Amino acid sequence: MIVCGVELTGSDAVVCLLNLDRGQFSLPECKVRKLSLPRNHTRDDLKQFQAAFVTLMTEYEVTRVVIKERMPKGKFAGGAISFKLEAAIQLIDGIDLEVRLLPSALIKSTLAANPLPIPFAETGLKVFQETAFTAAYVGHMAK
Repeated sequence: MIVCGVELTGSDAVVCLLNLDRGQFSLPECKVRKLSLPRNHTRDDLKQFQAAFVTLMTEYEVTRVVIKERMPKGKFAGGAISFKLEAAIQLIDGIDLEVRLLPSALIKSTLAANPLPIPFAETGLKVFQETAFTAAYVGHMAK
């Protein structure tokens, strides 16, 4: 099963695909590392972002998307645009795609019980994809 981990930052959705097949993890080769929402943030821009996300999920046969949850208030609150992106992903219709939000507490407890099998530096991913990679891993491990 291929899981897509997502970190929403500003007007970008950083993605990382992680496959688990017979107990073995692998990173599918993916041409996209980040999907961005154009600056205008119009309805058409959101629909275009959503369509691009659907195309990516369909192309790589992703069955589950896990998004690292952002705080709605406080010092570490997510921005308004990132919540629009989250909604656009959650409202995807027409394909069989499970979308889950991962609270920080669940990520921490899952990593404590099931540490990452290899250090992130050895994955070959870009540094900015680390949170998306962790989300994808937790998406596989958390039931």
